[in-house]
Amino acid sequence: MRRSSALIVCLLTALAVSGCMPARAPVAGMPSPSLDSMAYGYNYARPVAAPTVAATPAAYAYAPQDEPYRLDAGDKLRIVIFGQEGLTNTYTVDAGGSITMPLIGAVRARGLTPAELAASITAQLKRGYLREPYVAAEIESYRPFFILGEVAAPGQYPYVPNMTVESAVAIAGGFTPRAQRGTVKLTRPGDAGTVQANVPTGTILRPGDTIVIGERWF
Repeated sequence: MRRSSALIVCLLTALAVSGCMPARAPVAGMPSPSLDSMAYGYNYARPVAAPTVAATPAAYAYAPQDEPYRLDAGDKLRIVIFGQEGLTNTYTVDAGGSITMPLIGAVRARGLTPAELAASITAQLKRGYLREPYVAAEIESYRPFFILGEVAAPGQYPYVPNMTVESAVAIAGGFTPRAQRGTVKLTRPGDAGTVQANVPTGTILRPGDTIVIGERWF
């Protein structure tokens, strides 16, 4: 019996040394690094989690914009002509989109930035009035905005820079119990014409905007 056991051990040892033992089945593993992995930094040492895609906020037509402010009727400007106290004054853009100044008369302001208006005044003063005028223009007060519909006190209110629809509603006394509070209708005049959109209450307003708060049906 001992001789048989010893013989079996010898045979197994001989087979292992000679390479005749059956090899273990390969274990599935991570793929070896490739050129892409070296170039783009993929790490195959551990499972790669699926990328997390951040939710993209909805884009609105009236998101805060960094375009220059354009003048229109109702804007009040402080025009300073250095060394010329008779010309330095506060001027309001009239319904026709112009301001009226001594010497040069009506000057178109609608659609211009304050800097462009100052350049226009400078050019007109040079035409036989002043040799080297130095003109500065700044907004003293903006044209108003309008809020209508389901607020406590609808009407016309002075515009404050960086105000939102929500702050405009607060100025107008808050929502009525019937007000639709999710979105509001905003109308905005522009160079290409008047545009309308339904926007959230966090939307930044601009002078001349009209807000309409709708009535909810439930």
